[in-house]
Amino acid sequence: MSSETDFFDAVIIGSGFGGSVMAYRLAEAGLRVCLLERGKAYPPNSFPRKPYDLGQNFWDPSSGFYGLFDIWSFKKSGALVSSGLGGGSLIYANIHIRKDPHWFKEDRPDGGYDPWPITYECLEPHYERVEKMMNVQKYPLAHPPYDKTPKTLAMQEVNRNLQIGDNSTHKWLPLNLAVSFRTKNVSSPDEDDPANPPIMGAQIPEDRPNYHSVTMKRDQPRSTCRLCGECDIGCNYGSKNTLDYTYITAAIHQKPHPAQVETLCEVKTVTPLEGVGYRVEFLRHDPATIDPATRKCPPPPRVSITCKRLIISAGTFGSPYLLMRNLASFPLLNRDILGSRFSVNGDLLSFVVNTKERRNGKLVPRRLDPSFGPVITSAIRVGDTLDGDGSTGRGFYIEDAGIPYLFSWIAELSGLPGTIIRGLKFFKMRLKYRTGLNSDANLSAEIANLLGPATTTMSTLGLIAMGRDFANGRMSLKKDLLECDWSPKKSQAYFDRVRRTGDAIAQALNGKYLDTPSYRYLHQVLTAHPLGGCPMGFTANDGLVNSYGEVFGYPGLYVVDGSVMPGPVGPNPSLTIAAISDRAADHIIDQHKAES
Repeated sequence: MSSETDFFDAVIIGSGFGGSVMAYRLAEAGLRVCLLERGKAYPPNSFPRKPYDLGQNFWDPSSGFYGLFDIWSFKKSGALVSSGLGGGSLIYANIHIRKDPHWFKEDRPDGGYDPWPITYECLEPHYERVEKMMNVQKYPLAHPPYDKTPKTLAMQEVNRNLQIGDNSTHKWLPLNLAVSFRTKNVSSPDEDDPANPPIMGAQIPEDRPNYHSVTMKRDQPRSTCRLCGECDIGCNYGSKNTLDYTYITAAIHQKPHPAQVETLCEVKTVTPLEGVGYRVEFLRHDPATIDPATRKCPPPPRVSITCKRLIISAGTFGSPYLLMRNLASFPLLNRDILGSRFSVNGDLLSFVVNTKERRNGKLVPRRLDPSFGPVITSAIRVGDTLDGDGSTGRGFYIEDAGIPYLFSWIAELSGLPGTIIRGLKFFKMRLKYRTGLNSDANLSAEIANLLGPATTTMSTLGLIAMGRDFANGRMSLKKDLLECDWSPKKSQAYFDRVRRTGDAIAQALNGKYLDTPSYRYLHQVLTAHPLGGCPMGFTANDGLVNSYGEVFGYPGLYVVDGSVMPGPVGPNPSLTIAAISDRAADHIIDQHKAES
């Protein structure tokens, strides 16, 4: 890519579940496609684990950081999003759940419900297409060692004994995961083929070189899941079927026009061209130019390209922010709609600690081993008034949330009083040996005691809930900085219901329920699934985009990512975002064919 002379059929900003799906589908149809991603690529073994590298693994180019994690903190909400090729798929928990058919509605302020501009029936074939492309599979609980996963078994047991305190239904669900447990793709998520058994750490044969092998000119082998619980800090084994291995790899192998994928390209300006098309200007970052003393880089070069269609897929924060920053170029945008209907997708993180089980007539610490297995394996679905089955309230899913081994060590060592006491005992024992008061030189038992029983993390289970909060937040600019005024107040009955269920789960495990400190002391909700800001609607009066993501008043301009949701998805939203993008791609391809 060189200059404005590069004219594409479509430029796509962002490589998450909206942008990557779109890039593949349009390239597959023969369009000339350019995919721009602000972050860098992450091949196997490139996700940081060392303390120094982890400390640099954040996104803030103005301060010399070009890493993976982009963290936002507003007054009543906070969010963790991703910056890298593959977007949120690099750090998500791999879960692919379809939006419940009954949940395609939003509450009216004066009572009743308004339908979404898109239905489950519209998305059903696209759900199927995405599931196949992402090779989603159920966690193979029927096979050892997967059948001994403590947190999964605990969730099953809890569901049998759960007392929520209202008439709502609840059901344990095994979840579809975009993780390779087998060396071959599956024909359906529920497949259990003896000829294709799950196996840990086996090399995955690929029918074509993946994106990283192509761009780095060397093999980047992948292996099946090693059950290390590191999904949400980046899988170093390529076991996750992230977008760089699926849609982006497929996009660069299309003929006659392979998709052009550009990383470290941060879009700053978008403007309509005279007549048809759009101009995109971006900064081309180069982390190699960082001055180690000041962490500053020389000003990056600014590049401009043009296209017939522009698809903005920069995420719930990135897409509205880009349009707000360029509002002068788009006078027909509905300013009352842009930035509206922000939702945290009902996310609420909590913990169950000090769980116990009865053994030989005594309550002893229960081994939940949250670091074993993928981050999330199963969920308990709690019913919604919209289900029509007698449930009352706004529904949600509570999923088992694992903890990477790295963080388990941190949690154990942070138990400072116990660590100090064990350390003093060990020092006293060694002092006796050095002074001749003790002649036993074998340290095996003493070192085991120094490490301690490690019951803090062994008996802990993270819970992540997501469901139908109210999309009553608004994003705006404040001195060119993004601001969000979402508050949990309107959704308080929902969050109270989630917390009551979490407490019931804790009681069923003979443990204690704990909110995160941010929720307990600041009433701030942390989310991994921010949604809204460019909501879809039936007309320009109630939406920024239509059901295909096309911006009202600007033909050829699309927004396709989590920002187009007019309300919470409910379950994990990645599959619904991808299905909406797949459907929008069909629409664009039909338009392109009609124009040819």
